Amino acid sequence: PLIISIFYGFGYLLKLNYVKEVIAFVGGLFLLFMGISMFRSIKQIDVNSKKSTHLPIIDGILLSLWNPYFLIWWATVGATLIFRSISFGMLGFLFFMLFHWLCDFFWCYFLSILSFRGGQYFGKKFQKIVSTICGTFLLFFGGKFIYDTIKVFFI
Repeated sequence: PLIISIFYGFGYLLKLNYVKEVIAFVGGLFLLFMGISMFRSIKQIDVNSKKSTHLPIIDGILLSLWNPYFLIWWATVGATLIFRSISFGMLGFLFFMLFHWLCDFFWCYFLSILSFRGGQYFGKKFQKIVSTICGTFLLFFGGKFIYDTIKVFFI
């Protein structure tokens, strides 16, 4: 529903340069927040947590659906991908939707398997290293989004 609403109207608003820049700035702030939160959570990593009673794929889907940054991603990166797919016509848009959903499915499946098996196999130190790398990338891209927006408006 969100992809289609962006395609059929809501996306027009997101095409305006001013709106794009504001969304990029806000998106950058959220990326910074996520990066900082990731660094703060490194101290609390627990590789001995109880196993879920759900299948890993169910947990992956639930994690994706309840992600508080879902709409922010669609308002920024997702909207850009939709606009680019539209340049290839309706078929391009349909292919984008299909492949995006398939990628989501496999990505969530991959992450759920990693979270179930990886933590105990690789240990706490490895998880801290991965979290540090991911947090660094989030901070970098958050800063880049904000810098690029400031550059457009003020430089």
